[in-house]
Amino acid sequence: MDGELIREEFIDVDWKILKFSRSEYLSACDHFALQDRVMSEEVSDYRQFLRDLPQNFDTANDALDAWTEYEVPVEALP
Repeated sequence: MDGELIREEFIDVDWKILKFSRSEYLSACDHFALQDRVMSEEVSDYRQFLRDLPQNFDTANDALDAWTEYEVPVEALP
């Protein structure tokens, strides 16, 4: 294997699927938004990035590509 690309796939996603996944990730880190918790700047930025996906990208595929490249804070992972 040694880092050799075996297969490359392109998946066409639509906004419905992307928004569902985005909602799941936002829900997973909602507890950071509670009054008695302190949210790190990284988590806050990540949540804002997710909320802004539909406004910032013309297609769901472009949004998914950007999300894939975003460095997600470890504490924000579900």
